[in-house]
Amino acid sequence: MGIKGLTALIKEHAPHAIKETDIKSLFGRIVSIDASMSMYQFLIAVRQQDGQQLMNEQGETTSHLMGFFYRTLRMIDNDLKPCYVFDGKPPDLKSMVLKKRFSAREAAKEGEEEAKETGTVEDADKLNRRQVKVTRQHNEECQKLLTLMGIPWIIAPSEAEAQCAELCRGGKVYGAGTEDMDTLTFNSPILLRHLTFSEARKLPIEVIKLEDALEGLELTMDQFIDMCMLCGCDYLEPIKGVGAKTALKLIKDYDTFEDIMDHLRKGKNPPPEDWPYEAARELFKHPDVTPASEVELVWKEPDVDGLIEFLVKDKGFAEDRVRKGADRLKARLKTKQQGRLDSFFTVKPKDPKDIKKRKTDDKKDSKSKKAKPAPKKK
Repeated sequence: MGIKGLTALIKEHAPHAIKETDIKSLFGRIVSIDASMSMYQFLIAVRQQDGQQLMNEQGETTSHLMGFFYRTLRMIDNDLKPCYVFDGKPPDLKSMVLKKRFSAREAAKEGEEEAKETGTVEDADKLNRRQVKVTRQHNEECQKLLTLMGIPWIIAPSEAEAQCAELCRGGKVYGAGTEDMDTLTFNSPILLRHLTFSEARKLPIEVIKLEDALEGLELTMDQFIDMCMLCGCDYLEPIKGVGAKTALKLIKDYDTFEDIMDHLRKGKNPPPEDWPYEAARELFKHPDVTPASEVELVWKEPDVDGLIEFLVKDKGFAEDRVRKGADRLKARLKTKQQGRLDSFFTVKPKDPKDIKKRKTDDKKDSKSKKAKPAPKKK
């Protein structure tokens, strides 16, 4: 689900934090990809003309494999080095969201049957896509494919986006590639959105820098986490009447989160008494991740015979296309990547307290500098 309304809030208060670019501008970068999010996207989007998922002769779904193979090739072709991160065990606090997703899939299944009889083909297709679920088999097949392609992947202890953020914060990767905005709440310095989208959608890649977002919002990281919890996240029931703009105002109007809770409990739509914001805050500040220093990322030469056996013989892919893809992998992964000029420089992070002080000083200076009257004509 991510953080409700966060993108729009950043665009309003910190537009400089979001830069639109194309994949070519990211050449030479190592990026971590939220594999679980990507699988979900591919299962929904990679379809036949009739809207059905891609399948082999045995009726096994192959949309996820098609997506991983060709989107990964696109990144490699543009001199990016992707590594993939799969979800581990979800936190207990996420059980509420998972139950809702299950109920939504069941409702969509019933709706699809009704739409087939009384509705349109478009309605039935839309409801069919809402039933998509990533299974253990999907995970294992994608991991097997990446291994055969020579692309590194890891399984996170818990949330994939939290592990992506850790790899970025630890300097292992340039940015975290996912659509989930809560990757910023997990303190990822850089978030890359639309990185694995189809070229046909013609959506630019969004590069979102956390430091610039904090500067524009005039928040510390702790305040940002608290604001995101108020916006609505995977770990907490949303509070009726509190959207992103209200959340930001509350954070700035009150000294502590406890004061905000006291204020909301006196209102018309108080949060539940057992609203576990302290546990949610702990998950965002100290998620269960493997330290970046313990993660080794190695890109290897693809196993061409293995790819033919798996994709062509087992999954029904066209052999000539798989071989051409393997040749592209071999050529790119052997070639030394072009160095980036900006890799030789480091930027000292800004302290949000200093930013607030500077803005206050600027206001004082503007008030003290009064316009001098024009000299009187003689």
